[in-house]
Amino acid sequence: MENQEKGREKAPETKQKSPETKERAPELKEKAPEKKEKAPEKGAEKGAGKGKEKAPEKKAPEKPAEKAVDKDLKYFVRVRNTDLDGTRSVQIALTKIPGIGRITARAISSLAKVNPLDTMGKLDDAGVDRLRQVVDAYGPQVPPWMLNRPADPYTGEGKHLLSTDVLIGKEDDVNRMRKIRCYRGIRHETGQKVRGQRTKSTGRTGTTVGVKRKKE
Repeated sequence: MENQEKGREKAPETKQKSPETKERAPELKEKAPEKKEKAPEKGAEKGAGKGKEKAPEKKAPEKPAEKAVDKDLKYFVRVRNTDLDGTRSVQIALTKIPGIGRITARAISSLAKVNPLDTMGKLDDAGVDRLRQVVDAYGPQVPPWMLNRPADPYTGEGKHLLSTDVLIGKEDDVNRMRKIRCYRGIRHETGQKVRGQRTKSTGRTGTTVGVKRKKE
């Protein structure tokens, strides 16, 4: 009898322990989603770290150094009714005048006692005046082989045409050849090539298109 009573007293103790296990189970269930939530956080941190490592650092473009403005520089120099570039050298700036090439420009600068390598805009007023005088009276100061018109057809004198005189002289020569009906004048009048170039395959004018074959 005593054993049965002891068994009965122990039985409720076991029943009371079972709810403790039930109470622990939800605690485990609650901890499980916490692990799931932490997993994406680690992946996000790794992805963010990789993105930072791969992304190259963009450097700001360096601004070009601004050139200092020279107050003493003249950007335009007027010679023989032509505006010359003041930022170029004398021998290059003078070639903008029609009728003056490299050799002529060097000859003019030497006659005017000006260094051909000096900047045109930095010359003093006396140097520019000397250049203007030499350009205006260039023909008589050089040998005949340096003139661009060594024998004028009307006067027979040697001349060196400059600026607008070059275009006017060319038009007069073409009109004179047309009037005397020479070969060059006729070719100019018809718009054909004048100096003996090939005309079979190039320089074709008119409305004809294609090639006509000879009839057999």
